[in-house]
Parts: sequence; structure tokens; C-alpha cells
Amino acid sequence: MNIVDLTLTAKPGMRGISRATANTFAKDGWNAANWTLYSHSGTHADAPIHFEASDQTIDQMPLTAFMGDARVITIDNTQPAQWLLPEHLGSAADRVSEGDCVLLRTGWSQYVDDAATYRDGLPRISDELAQWLVYRKVKLIGVEAPSVADVNNLEEVDRIHKILLGAGITIVEGLCNLDQLNDQVFFMALPLKLADGDGSPVRAIAFNHTVEFS
Repeated sequence: MNIVDLTLTAKPGMRGISRATANTFAKDGWNAANWTLYSHSGTHADAPIHFEASDQTIDQMPLTAFMGDARVITIDNTQPAQWLLPEHLGSAADRVSEGDCVLLRTGWSQYVDDAATYRDGLPRISDELAQWLVYRKVKLIGVEAPSVADVNNLEEVDRIHKILLGAGITIVEGLCNLDQLNDQVFFMALPLKLADGDGSPVRAIAFNHTVEFS
């Protein structure tokens, strides 16, 4: 197997991210910086408390919630603001088992430098797909878009997050490089252990499998 980095590079100018020099080698003998990171910036995970699906915070979630065998499902020709439905999963839906992670490969990360498209036109997980994920008892859903729902529609974004988080499904948003993955991988997206955190940037990686998992 090989390791693929699925994490956007955090850099100043991205939403919620800034950097200021704290120390320099010339002045202090070492280089260091102060970073400001919005808890849902870049590639990140949501905790249930983010939308009050429960009072569980990011530091209370078990590490197993952020890793596992994953099905990588391609949704071709994804359009701006498109509802993602169960039927878009095609035959890959039949291979999703209880406890799997599901990563949706839509190609949306290609728009990361086009804020109007990437953030305001993102493809959205429909109520039907959210309920399907709950019914199939998946462990985690990962998407390339910065959110699973329309960030400009508070009612929608609240509803979809509550369906997923309320069922104990971990949400990881802002993935990239899914085109480098096999259809089955071992996925990890470990958050910072932030006290009472509503979410956290993650370093998301995947190990491409060479053998079919059950």
C-alpha cells in the first residue's frame, strides 16, 4: 500500500487562517510563528457540539471515530449546488458496510482557489443521502467541499449536520487528492485535541489497499 495526503495546505489567506512571526533566528536564535486557525478551516473535522447534535466535543471523541476502512465513491460531472443523492453512488453503494468510512470523490477540491465556486456553489449532501448513510451505519463521511451542506442556508446546514452528527457519523470536510486513491483505502483524519472543541483542522491521509476488505 502507499500513503496519499488528502489535506489542503493551511496557509494565510485561506478562510480563518493567519500567521505572524513570533521569533526569528537572527534575533532570538530560533524561528517560530503564531498561527490563527479557525476551527473549521481547511481540511477539518466537525464535532457533534458544532451544531448541538449532542454535547460531545472534539477532544471527547474516540480516535477510532476518525479512522477506518473507507469506500471511495466517485460522483462524475458534479455541478455547482447539486444535491447528492443515493442514486449518484451507483453500484458502489452495494459495497458499503456497517462501520465503513465513505469518501465522496467529486473533484470539487479543484476549485479551492475559486472561493465563489468552492464555498458558495458546493455540491450538497441531500436529506435522502444523509438518511441513507445513517441507515447503512457508516462511521464517517468525507467530502471535498468545505461543508456537507449549503453554508449560506442556515436551516439546511443545521439540518444535514444534525442528521449525520446525531447518528454518530464523523464529518470530515475539505479533502483533496481523492483522485489518487483506489476505491478502497484505510483512512485517517486526526484532529488536534482541543479542549471543548467544536471541530479541528486535521491531517487526513489514506493508505491505498492492495487487497479487498470485507
